[in-house]
Amino acid sequence: MFKMKWKTSAAAAALTVALLAYSGAASAASAYKAKDGDTFWKLSKTFNVQLGKLMAANPKIDPLNIYEGLKITIPAAASAAKSKKAAADTKSENKLMMAAASDSAGDENVIQVGKKEFSFSEVIQAKASAYTAAASENGGWGAVDYFGNPLKVGTIAVDPNTIPLGTKVYVTGYNYDGLPQGGMIAVASDMGGAIKGDRIDIFVPDSQKQARTFGYQYVKVFVLE
Repeated sequence: MFKMKWKTSAAAAALTVALLAYSGAASAASAYKAKDGDTFWKLSKTFNVQLGKLMAANPKIDPLNIYEGLKITIPAAASAAKSKKAAADTKSENKLMMAAASDSAGDENVIQVGKKEFSFSEVIQAKASAYTAAASENGGWGAVDYFGNPLKVGTIAVDPNTIPLGTKVYVTGYNYDGLPQGGMIAVASDMGGAIKGDRIDIFVPDSQKQARTFGYQYVKVFVLE
């Protein structure tokens, strides 16, 4: 079970989006030392670089193992003119959102799972399905995720353009006996050809016949920071 300490006011939601959209300009590839809590998704937003381009520039880095002090190559962002305009637009938008959210002071983007609290940056209403360890459902590779790790409860497949690989999330709203009741912490460590946009595929340790009883369900996915 969990408690949510967040409010869904339009002003607070807009503020979160505006702050996450902040991006710094970059004119050439540069080296960056990772900080605790960094992910490729966060860095792509910070440096105004496409996620795919950032990951391609760092092919030897495991997205699930970005640690403090790790050297990451930041490729050149968009043109200087576009970056400057985007920064100016974002700065202006941030001011408006800060003003609009002044009445929402005290709102917290925090969920409590058990005895732990987690901050989250976004909530996605996603259409969920279930998959198993059967090779036919995993491109013939068997019971491993995209990174070669064994499939387990807490593994989900995502569209990396919506939820970057390696992102930790909290999923709630499903109804299935083979999964933790109330919700679960999961990691976006797998992909699927049919998983596009606001879609996730949740691994379940059951037979294909049993997994089909999951059907399609709409769940909430909290993108944890």
